[in-house]
Amino acid sequence: MLKALINRKNKSVTVNLPAPIKGLNYRDSWDSMEPLFALQMDNYMPKGSSVVLRPGYKKHVLFESPVTYQSDVKTKITYPVKTLAAYNTATNKKLLCVVNKKLCDISSAEQCREIATELTSDIWQTVQYKDRLFFLSGTQTPKVYYVDEGGDEHFDDWGFTSTSGQMTRLVNGAVSHEFLWFVEKGSMVAYYSAEAGNISGELYSFDLSQISKFGGELVAVANWTVDGGQGTDDFTAFITSEGEIMLYSGLNPNEATSWSLKGNYKISKPIGYRCTMQYQGDVVIITEDGYFPMSKALSMNNATQSGLAFSDAIRDLVLSRTANYKNKDGWQGLIYGKGGYAVFNVPVANQFEQHVVNLNTGAWCRFVNIRSFCWCVFENELYFGSDSAVYQFGNSYSDDGILIEGVVKQAYSNLGRDNLKRITMINPRTRASTQFDLTIYTNMDLEDRDQAYIANIGTVGQTKWNEAKWSSSSNPIGVKWSTLQSSKVNNQWIANSSVGYKASVVFKTKTKGNAIEWYNTGIIYESGQGIM
Repeated sequence: MLKALINRKNKSVTVNLPAPIKGLNYRDSWDSMEPLFALQMDNYMPKGSSVVLRPGYKKHVLFESPVTYQSDVKTKITYPVKTLAAYNTATNKKLLCVVNKKLCDISSAEQCREIATELTSDIWQTVQYKDRLFFLSGTQTPKVYYVDEGGDEHFDDWGFTSTSGQMTRLVNGAVSHEFLWFVEKGSMVAYYSAEAGNISGELYSFDLSQISKFGGELVAVANWTVDGGQGTDDFTAFITSEGEIMLYSGLNPNEATSWSLKGNYKISKPIGYRCTMQYQGDVVIITEDGYFPMSKALSMNNATQSGLAFSDAIRDLVLSRTANYKNKDGWQGLIYGKGGYAVFNVPVANQFEQHVVNLNTGAWCRFVNIRSFCWCVFENELYFGSDSAVYQFGNSYSDDGILIEGVVKQAYSNLGRDNLKRITMINPRTRASTQFDLTIYTNMDLEDRDQAYIANIGTVGQTKWNEAKWSSSSNPIGVKWSTLQSSKVNNQWIANSSVGYKASVVFKTKTKGNAIEWYNTGIIYESGQGIM
């Protein structure tokens, strides 16, 4: 009797794995993380349906430093730009910076000019009210900048006076209910204008030391809007170095019948004087435990619950940075409405990184290789201060001529089946403005192999589509990916060889002069026994 032949060949399975549009995840374990997250996402940004290479930056203004000679060695001194400020009125808009203890107008890259010299610090906090931009450092009499009705420019000692306190110690400011508020460095005292709307005149002191339950010093004042607009339900929040928030309601601090303490709240300790960021009426506070919206922190009165943090998905990343670098200068958060994201500047050792969140989806990523001491939005464009220069971010496809290195390590996936599998082909579906080289491969079963970047500059040295070998025996898990400029999504299967239960797609580029968008990855694998 003849036996029926049995086909024991492995059957191929094809799946489409979306790009990790939920962004960076430093919260969940690798084994349980959803594949739409990324274990690493550096210089790539999660959008609604794709992941895109971040834009670059170009030099806006260069501050040439004098050349000196030490032991016949030519040396150039660098002066970092640690203060940027935008001045905005109906008729005048200025981008200002402080560098080498000088205030400069850098609104025009071609006409940079000094406004004032002999400042005592390069780090100033600023607050604008009406047509006055106030500068506060905690070491010098506060300054005020404005352009008068005749077009004349002024930068002088401010016009406020007080019978108590040392005005040189004022280090931070805010506007709440038409009152200017100022913070005295090293104390629990705040100062406010005698009448709403005042831009000069007498200041009254407001001592919070008897109200505080945790001590420390006052670091910031913020206006918190419960309904997202300007109304009678706005609150004035006083934030201390110990993470205490004293919340007051009322329009006028001079009227005891309306001005009252609503409560003392405890959150994690804030970092620096630039620890607050206004966002749609809410206030996001940079703390040692993450970036917390005041609306969530105060409603629960327990900001140590990590799920309340704006930065919950990147919890461990933020905690590692605050634990090691909380005392370094450069912490700052700001909204870039044109780009649809918020940027948190983070000092790391002698460098910086930026934690960036998509405001529409809440997905996070990280920018690296951007040495930024401060950031500012001016005329809907984003700028940052660096060593001896100010750069404009967002209107370039390189980092001032340097290639942008981008890497995404997608979370591990079982690709629809829990059994052993061998991945034989992958198809990263991308769109790009010019040809580019892509290093792409799969890590298996929670391994973390790292293949080197393949660099290219624009279209130099590239081959046309499908004319180069996709892989070789010397590099079986990395490929050179060349593409023609096209509005269509590139669709090309390439060889891959990896065996395991769960796969992580690693997507790496090193390029300039290019805009790259990654949508998904097609994967073909063999499933079952006998594939080793």
